[in-house]
Amino acid sequence: MRNKIVFALLVLGAAASVWAHHSTTAVFDVAKRVAVTGTLTKVDWVNPHIVVLVDAQGNHGNVDAWRFESNPPSWFRRVSVGRQDFAKAIGQTVVVEANPAKDGTLYGYLVRIKYQDGTSLEIVPEQSGKRETAAK
Repeated sequence: MRNKIVFALLVLGAAASVWAHHSTTAVFDVAKRVAVTGTLTKVDWVNPHIVVLVDAQGNHGNVDAWRFESNPPSWFRRVSVGRQDFAKAIGQTVVVEANPAKDGTLYGYLVRIKYQDGTSLEIVPEQSGKRETAAK
């Protein structure tokens, strides 16, 4: 009986850890949005989440290195967005909208990215990879 209780506690502990890892509300303030304009420097197209790095002008003239987490590559493939859709903009100015980290670090959950050519990609669940094109 004791082994069953210990096993159950271990399973519950592991489940809580997995839930916390996959809960955006645990790390990010989903009630807030920040807009960061800067240079897209890198995209890590890896599991479990892609990561977008943007260098932006800081308040005191310094460069702030922002890190934005997003959905996994498989999610992007399902909505016909590939690595090249991000890679095309490396070195260019982008505007990123994100839910900021609760701890105030330069970290956020990617909601939308607007490219220099005026196109944008919505990444919030209700938009499901919706692409917008610039008005001509």
